[in-house]
Amino acid sequence: MSEKEKVAKTNKIFVLDTNVILHDYECIYLFEENDIVVPVSVLEEIESFQKGNKTINSNAREFIKSLDKISGPALYNGGVSIAPGKGNIRVKYLDTLQKTLKDKGIMLDETGHHVLNMVSCIMSNEASNHRKRPVVLVTKNAILRMKAQSIGFLAEDYTSDYVENVEEFYKKPRVIENVSKKLIEELYKNNSGLMFHDFVESIKTNPLNNEFFILKNGSSSVLATFDANLERVRRVRTEPCVRIKPRNTEQIFALDALMNEDISLITITGKAGTGKTLLALAAAIEQRKKYREIMLARPTVPLSNRDMGFLPGDIDSKISPYVMPLNDNLSVIKNGSSEFSSSIVKMQEENKIHIEALAYIRGRSLMKAYFIIDEAQNLSPHEVKTIVTRAGEGTKIIFTGDIFQIDHPYLNTKSNGLSHVINRMQGQKRYAHVNLEKGERSELAELAANLL
Repeated sequence: MSEKEKVAKTNKIFVLDTNVILHDYECIYLFEENDIVVPVSVLEEIESFQKGNKTINSNAREFIKSLDKISGPALYNGGVSIAPGKGNIRVKYLDTLQKTLKDKGIMLDETGHHVLNMVSCIMSNEASNHRKRPVVLVTKNAILRMKAQSIGFLAEDYTSDYVENVEEFYKKPRVIENVSKKLIEELYKNNSGLMFHDFVESIKTNPLNNEFFILKNGSSSVLATFDANLERVRRVRTEPCVRIKPRNTEQIFALDALMNEDISLITITGKAGTGKTLLALAAAIEQRKKYREIMLARPTVPLSNRDMGFLPGDIDSKISPYVMPLNDNLSVIKNGSSEFSSSIVKMQEENKIHIEALAYIRGRSLMKAYFIIDEAQNLSPHEVKTIVTRAGEGTKIIFTGDIFQIDHPYLNTKSNGLSHVINRMQGQKRYAHVNLEKGERSELAELAANLL
């Protein structure tokens, strides 16, 4: 074995930044046989996040509990085993500025620089002991990664929960050509659909559960879906909800999924102005008698991550600036019909349709609720899991968003919760995904979405 191959097979030492732990409190179990170092400065920062109701506060508490279970005197002196087949973890204290950083003019004036200082110290120790173990900084802070790499350190993003091929989520529905005209005619006549085996010759690859597609034969065509529960192909009809009419094929598919009682979890993606939230709300109002409450929520991430600061009033007053887009869509439905306008007002007065603060969702059990979470691309995978696991009997959950428009500083197209739930749930019988492609807000909005 060459020297290069020996180095490649050598276990690494990963130094974790605070944001990695707050993003995924179970991260220490995902570094295989490699060793982990947690600087004391990181622990101190995690401690400051323990109080609160947000997911990062819960993650801080859970990490401390996990670390406490595997703790012992060796945790601060050489490290302890994380689990069978895993590497060691140790907590290390350092307050002396390393020469490498001092020469670069970097001071210990922030936690990130303390972490860089720790990387430098461990690298020096490894070199002095004539070992060639790579030392790698793991952080979700892109600026800190750049600083580390400019000094000559190895630095990586935390990618254990990354989703590959996210472009697949934005594909157009399949168009299946040369389907028998007789089958197309039968689908128009038979509301319950036809058995899938009738379409095997045309649909050569098995469709995903609840997949939508277009069946064609020359000028004849039909919008269809594979009903996972009945194992049948059925026609998708164009039907309005609270007088909101779908304007394109994808919107027709979205409304079909939203109105399907057998589907409990739906994700709707698409750029701004495609009608994601409006369709979800319209379907909710249309089915208002089937659910005890309609809940609306939105992650409280300001544009460009600029915090609004302290907001006075009760919880509704505090989150109202973040949920104005939801109220805008409710207004569209109200303005479309006086009948539905009075129904919505009555539901709001009886608290049967209300804005939900996601910070307080943990620990709840939602029974017969229709729950719409807008801008879900700004949620982490753990936050999405927390929401979905709150679903009780008869609850329907809809996530809407655009994974290419993320405001959260530590999430991207591959690591956000919306991508995560689409990736994990594809093919499940109780799940459907629809991508909306054409903007319907206005000609100007569509032009801006495409060109700006």
